[in-house]
Amino acid sequence: MKHRIPFFLNYLLIISLFFSCKIGPDPEQELEIIEDEVEILPPGELYGELFYDVQTKEIFKDSKTFVDVVPEYNVGLIRQRYNMLKDTTTEGITDFVEQHFSIPGNDFEFETDSSSINSHIKNLWQVLKRPADERISGTLLPLPNPYIVPGGRFREIYYWDSYFTMLGLQEDGEIETIQNMVDNFAYLINEYGFIPNGNRTYYLGRSQPPFFAMMVQVLATSKGEQVYAKYLPELEREYNFWMDGASQLNQEKTHRRVVKMQDGEILNRYWDDKATPRPESYREDVATAESAIADNPELTKEEVYRNLRAGAESGWDFSSRWLNKNEAGEFDLSSIHTTHIVPVDLNSLMYNLENIIAKAAEISGDSEKSEKFNQKAQSRKNAILKYHWNNEKGYFMDYNFKKGEQTERLSLAGVYPLFFEIASAQQADLVSEKIEEVFLKPGGVVTTPYNTGQQWDAPNGWAPLQWLTIKGLQSYNKNKLAEKISSGWLKLNKDVYGRTYKMLEKYNVEDLTKESGGGEYPTQDGFGWTNGVYQKLSSEE
Repeated sequence: MKHRIPFFLNYLLIISLFFSCKIGPDPEQELEIIEDEVEILPPGELYGELFYDVQTKEIFKDSKTFVDVVPEYNVGLIRQRYNMLKDTTTEGITDFVEQHFSIPGNDFEFETDSSSINSHIKNLWQVLKRPADERISGTLLPLPNPYIVPGGRFREIYYWDSYFTMLGLQEDGEIETIQNMVDNFAYLINEYGFIPNGNRTYYLGRSQPPFFAMMVQVLATSKGEQVYAKYLPELEREYNFWMDGASQLNQEKTHRRVVKMQDGEILNRYWDDKATPRPESYREDVATAESAIADNPELTKEEVYRNLRAGAESGWDFSSRWLNKNEAGEFDLSSIHTTHIVPVDLNSLMYNLENIIAKAAEISGDSEKSEKFNQKAQSRKNAILKYHWNNEKGYFMDYNFKKGEQTERLSLAGVYPLFFEIASAQQADLVSEKIEEVFLKPGGVVTTPYNTGQQWDAPNGWAPLQWLTIKGLQSYNKNKLAEKISSGWLKLNKDVYGRTYKMLEKYNVEDLTKESGGGEYPTQDGFGWTNGVYQKLSSEE
């Protein structure tokens, strides 16, 4: 989808650029005769060598900054100008970028005040709300309705974040905002065949944990059960995306996001259709791949990039769940092997998606389809219990299908079978004991018990995992432990807010005097899913 510049205008422009590009031509004047070139391309293709030079020369500290810039005018013309630029020093490139792009900053600044935390969050919805997009702008994929972004460096919608954000929107009566966001996700499914990680061109290779069915459920609780029937086509398209290739698995054991297990069951894994460095983490991924190959020459860079991207699709970017230990006994990011793992959380979400499709089909009057998906859900439940339950540990684990064994990594992904009521009562008893023994900390529950330097490990706690753990325990009447987790988490949020007037992306739940850390970027404030979970949990006190 693009507008092309007439040939004779291009010819005249190139001639004029030869003489003028070094002295700073007036872009406004050129806009009078040039239409914008509008393309759905990732940054490397959109900006060419400029992208690689900006990222490798570290023009911006955060690799995500440049991929989110907005071109001031025609991208083709900007590329031409850059190809003719003589000063390609760091300073020269910096000046060029500043002249030709609008550079994103923190557009979430707002005046702090001493209002209650609930009032603060309610006011934040308007700060974090973005209007419907009119057009493609740089890498931003336009959405037809207003939406909520997480905050900080996250200037676009994020798929699984949005479900937890909706919990708070529902509590604050923002039902039409929820409707708009569900419609946006339905639009993405219909436009691209799936819901990308976020509405950016550089996210078009991957999705995120499939929470769309849960969003439909939230909307249905406010607007009635016909909501399920309305979104049945999109629910099925999402399912088909995740199950693509399942019917063709024969000698081949995997295809994209499906895995044929040793006894013939079909389960899911995280994946990405691209095997290149993530544009938003370009330098980091190149360095990780180089380190990985140095440690294991049999690896290819493409394998490393694919596994990093698949880790990003999981939402747990990054975690000991996807890593091996090195000779020093430390978890090393260069050992990442996400695509080898059949995750318990993803398959629990797929079980829920199958159940929701069955319900939507029943409401739509299609009993045959409803029965078909009920059977699929039951088969998946049996497979989850078979491959993910570890009776010795008393916990649900991820499964490494390459090795034919569980990873034995403890993580809060193991609470998903409680949240979706897949576990037996006896299993729930054992999981509850493990949560209290291993995961419970003063500020809630810790993501994993391993301190690796990755953000989805100790000592960090995250709002979505608090919610899933609390609700999972409540589903099996483990109310005392659920209350302990909830009160610890809410108190931590409230105490940090009292000191900073900020809601944070993640928290240190072990040492309440310290900030969270780890990962590829500093802890962000805003923050969509923390706000949503806080509003919902605090309303239940």
